[in-house]
Amino acid sequence: METSKPNIIFILTDDQGAWALNCAGNTDVKTPNLDRLAAQGIMFNNFYCASPVCSAARASIVTGRMPSAHGIHDWLNGGSVDTDKYPNMKDSPQFKKPDKAIEYLEGQNTYIEELAKNGYTCALSGKWHLGNNALAKPGFTKWFALGHGGCSYRDADICENGEFFRSHEYVTDTITNRALEFLEEFKEDANKPFYLSVHYTAPHTPWEAKEHPEEYINLYSDCEFNATPILPVHKNQINTCAVGDTMAKRRECLTGYYAAISAMDYNVGKILDFLENNSMLENTAIIFTADNGMNLGQHGVWGKGNGTYPPNMYDSSVKVPFIISGPFIKNENSVCNLAASHFDIFQTILDIAHVDYKNNEFQPGHSFYPALTGENLEENNVYMFDEYGFVRMIRSDKYKLVYRYGNFECELYDLGADPDETVNLYNNEEYLEIQNDLKSQLEDWFTKYTCEKFDGHLLPLTGRGQFDWCFNNPAFTQDVKFYHKK
Repeated sequence: METSKPNIIFILTDDQGAWALNCAGNTDVKTPNLDRLAAQGIMFNNFYCASPVCSAARASIVTGRMPSAHGIHDWLNGGSVDTDKYPNMKDSPQFKKPDKAIEYLEGQNTYIEELAKNGYTCALSGKWHLGNNALAKPGFTKWFALGHGGCSYRDADICENGEFFRSHEYVTDTITNRALEFLEEFKEDANKPFYLSVHYTAPHTPWEAKEHPEEYINLYSDCEFNATPILPVHKNQINTCAVGDTMAKRRECLTGYYAAISAMDYNVGKILDFLENNSMLENTAIIFTADNGMNLGQHGVWGKGNGTYPPNMYDSSVKVPFIISGPFIKNENSVCNLAASHFDIFQTILDIAHVDYKNNEFQPGHSFYPALTGENLEENNVYMFDEYGFVRMIRSDKYKLVYRYGNFECELYDLGADPDETVNLYNNEEYLEIQNDLKSQLEDWFTKYTCEKFDGHLLPLTGRGQFDWCFNNPAFTQDVKFYHKK
């Protein structure tokens, strides 16, 4: 292992499916700088989110826990900011709704805290969306954050040093520019390692042309959009996302989505150029991933896990891009077939930083650092798990079970024969033994990695957002039990 601690830059996008990269085989989308990053490192083609929705997945990344162990089960539509403390923001669209800050992860350790305890200076530029966004979280000494979750690309609310302002600049540029300012500060002290989170809102909605720079919209004026299917809208589609239910709307959605990705890609290039021009690249690990997958017509769905009700667990919703480069990479410009998940990032980052750490009882993750340095990791019988409230998934390379508690349809797919998940085999007599075995493994695994007060499998989630579930409220608990019965 290297003797010095490498710098670490963690780039996180919002609602980017694993399929939405040129280097992943999608020739419609233009991502030259992410392709460049992949050529310098390793791209995983079997990387999974912990939950196919924003805040739940982000919490799993930083804590190494599943939602049923950290308590955030949906995107957060409350608890972001004490709005009454910022009268200067009263005209901001995001401050129209009164809100009070909630620390949803209070008392839960993050890998940022571990890095800070081991000599790293830690900074955030961009979206946090895990509660009380105005306040720097433990471990961070530099904090430049969106006040809320989603926002217009042209009118974002930003908090720094306890003060809010509205950025009318393209928000992807705003996030990058502050990240570059942090890097300027870090290069002055080359002997102290840094960790930098760069959390973009791209390519989340809105996708209207007015939201994005014209040059990126124009990149796709002649695109035929052949990389995504044209299918009837899914029977369970709900309106949590723009829906491409006509050819004109489909073109608008895909154009805006790809334009947001290409604009973000250009900004990633600015970060890579800065590192190269300042001789920082050779000692910096760069990780690129997304919070959850996304459907833009796959299976007829428009949106992520909550694009349908009940929520879905299609691979297009749960698989995310993952690219990593760094001085420890053994085989540059390669593809890794190892299955890994968001909940493995905690341990892997600490291994990269040479920080000794022992998993707590609710952390199922394993470091995949050895795979980055050229060691072979055992891949047999690797199972991936996901959850979104009352919907849970177990997936191997051969089969996937999507189990929904309550009176909802379940799904079983033979991925060898049906990789596109088109034929539901649940309760098919030929597959009952496999189905029952997967169900048993699913329940055993979640029993082991669930904190009782945060257990999500009975929650009446609708995909419309979470505002403090009040787990200790007996009335709420009673309502939950009434809503879904095992």
